[in-house]
Amino acid sequence: MKRRIILAAPLAAVLPLAFPSARAAATDGSIAAPVTALDDALIATMKAGSAGKSFMARYDALKPVVEQSFDLPEILQVSAGLLWSQIPAAQQTELQTLFTQYTVASYISSFDAYGGQHFETLPGTRSVGAKRIVTTDLVAKGGHKTKLAYVMTSTGGSWKITDVLFEGTISKVATQRSDFDSLIAPGNATRLIEALKRKVAALSGGALKG
Repeated sequence: MKRRIILAAPLAAVLPLAFPSARAAATDGSIAAPVTALDDALIATMKAGSAGKSFMARYDALKPVVEQSFDLPEILQVSAGLLWSQIPAAQQTELQTLFTQYTVASYISSFDAYGGQHFETLPGTRSVGAKRIVTTDLVAKGGHKTKLAYVMTSTGGSWKITDVLFEGTISKVATQRSDFDSLIAPGNATRLIEALKRKVAALSGGALKG
């Protein structure tokens, strides 16, 4: 797995508050299910990369799992911040498509080859208000562990991922919000749309045009 993590400076003061509750005795299977499905799909993605499968073959296999496991519309809106409601409907629709492509392509680029890695889901969950935290370790063949904590939110009666905390503290959504902030103007997300198109094209090696 390639490590491409952009750190957001303000996070250190905020994220230590993210885990105030004690870990529950056992993980609720329905809460952890989206994370388990994603972990399994990422292992399959890495194995497909090592087997020489094309980007689009891996994309087509991973995309439905990402869409099922994550609440991507909610993540996009939070990442866009308060200006989301001012973005024209046509641009919102285009952003949703591009954000899905960007999210899936980012995973394929980061989890591009298999070298004996596996995921271990830690027992139990943490409660943060109405949300739950499911934590997994990505374990390299040599034993090195990378901790990934998933913020789970009940959406329409099912649990979905609404944020990922790298090493338990670095929020992907907060980082994206910091990145997106300078690219959105009141009533206009053209710069963000163009930026996502470029990122999608680069991550996919031109297979996705955005």
